[in-house]
Amino acid sequence: MIENGKRDGSWILLQNCHLAKTWMPDLERIIEDNAENEESIHEDFRLFLTSMPATYFPVSILQNGIKLTTEPPRGLKNNMKRSYRDITQDFLDDCPNKEAMHKLYFGLTFFHAVIQERKKFGPLGWNIRYEFNESDLETSRTVLKNLLTEASERERDPELDRDKDPIPWEALLFVTGDINYGGRVTDDWDRRCLLSILKKYYTSEILEPKYYLSESETYYVPDIGTVD
Repeated sequence: MIENGKRDGSWILLQNCHLAKTWMPDLERIIEDNAENEESIHEDFRLFLTSMPATYFPVSILQNGIKLTTEPPRGLKNNMKRSYRDITQDFLDDCPNKEAMHKLYFGLTFFHAVIQERKKFGPLGWNIRYEFNESDLETSRTVLKNLLTEASERERDPELDRDKDPIPWEALLFVTGDINYGGRVTDDWDRRCLLSILKKYYTSEILEPKYYLSESETYYVPDIGTVD
């Protein structure tokens, strides 16, 4: 593929290079060969590489290429703004349980921002530094909407026990805390901390008016509004 691109001037994109650890030395040799034989390469040829941070990624490639990085926004407010820019109003309003969707998604984005901000404090935040990212949030909000939708459909069942809470809290906590985010966590105490934080936001109390997200009462869940 790369050789064909060098001949005809195509643009080549290799995604998730960090997953091909054993191929990194070969990639390094390819890049070095390209640098030494520029005159034989089509002038329109471009090679793009994407990768998570990895210690085994060749330093020479980083030094000889143009680098673009994406980092989480700094601060709770900026982090949450970015989380809301990634969705539309319809994404929240299409859920049958509209109120729960709005409030629980607000709690989820606040949770996402909090665990990102904890990295600032080194070992006081997490025993091990974890690279939580937007894919964790994206998966969790999809799971949130799916579970709320399924719960609303089951609630229409006439044989359903009406005394039981229709929102599957245990499933939300398990999938979001143990799988989506917890899948990155390798330290037992960090996992316990992450789940404890999540339980503050995935709780039936968040559906009550003006539920406070911190003891300082600075942050609270607003009423249903618009994404903008």
